Amino acid sequence: MIAVPSRLDLAPDRPRKLLLAASTGGHIAQLVRLAPGLGATDDSLWVSFDSPQTRSLLRDKRTLLVPYIKPRDWRGTLTAVGEIHQALSAEHFDAAVSTGAALATAALPTARRHGIPALYIESVSRVLGPSLTGRMLYHSRLAEMRTQHRSWARGRWGLHSSVLETFSIAERTAPEGRPLKIFVTLGTIQGYRFDGLVDALLATGLMGDDTTWQLGFTTRDDLPGRVVQDMDAASFDQAIHDADVVVTHAGVGTILGLLEAGVYPVAVVRRSSRNEHVDDHQAQIAGLMNETRIGTAVETGELTREVLLEAASRRIVSTDGLPAPELH
Repeated sequence: MIAVPSRLDLAPDRPRKLLLAASTGGHIAQLVRLAPGLGATDDSLWVSFDSPQTRSLLRDKRTLLVPYIKPRDWRGTLTAVGEIHQALSAEHFDAAVSTGAALATAALPTARRHGIPALYIESVSRVLGPSLTGRMLYHSRLAEMRTQHRSWARGRWGLHSSVLETFSIAERTAPEGRPLKIFVTLGTIQGYRFDGLVDALLATGLMGDDTTWQLGFTTRDDLPGRVVQDMDAASFDQAIHDADVVVTHAGVGTILGLLEAGVYPVAVVRRSSRNEHVDDHQAQIAGLMNETRIGTAVETGELTREVLLEAASRRIVSTDGLPAPELH
């Protein structure tokens, strides 16, 4: 068994060339926000899947884009292992860091086989305990383990600062005398529809010609306004900028992107019992959103006209790396 340092010395005042690996969505969004605090240098290498999100987030960074790995896809993981092995054989890295999901199980053990220290930071969405990926890496003892939640930071699970602690809410003037401009974005996860959210929005009576729908895997032909499956980064940013309200699934990647854009998001939880996701971890991030007041998170049946109108009167501001006043 390869020994793992008791704690990696990663800090912004100690620059390190890192291998930074994370799946698309919330995992890569969190890692991008956490990387400066880890001391990642400009020659660090980012490993992820090819998507409009990653091309936008990593546009000025060195990248290795590997084929998409479906949830619990072992063959896809092995393919990624081969490509990461080639990259690690070609140059030296000071450490490898991942925020999940499938790419963590490919990148961190491969890094350890090359003698590179490895760090796994569990997603902020895992409020109650580690994910399957986190549990696997914990038992492998091939990486240092950290959580973003003090409530279960114990033993070999060290505490890492949360990506959600650097945002706060502020008021804004809601539009009057015209319909709300609403942007609905359901993320990029493949294989899982979210018709419940779409139907709940239609029931509010607020959706119209000024509504933009980015549906991902959820295909519909009965919607008012503009409907697309995916968006490039520029179109996505423009849709956010133009919207009075943004409604999304409770995926941490989308939520982080909205927070950084100053948007007070309305997030709706996907449920595995309705085949909307592989598990129910979005309920955890929803609870955290409501606790920290950085957005409104609801179940499908709780998505009402009043929720949308209230969101139109709020915005998000960055606290420049300091905990928001309401979180003290």
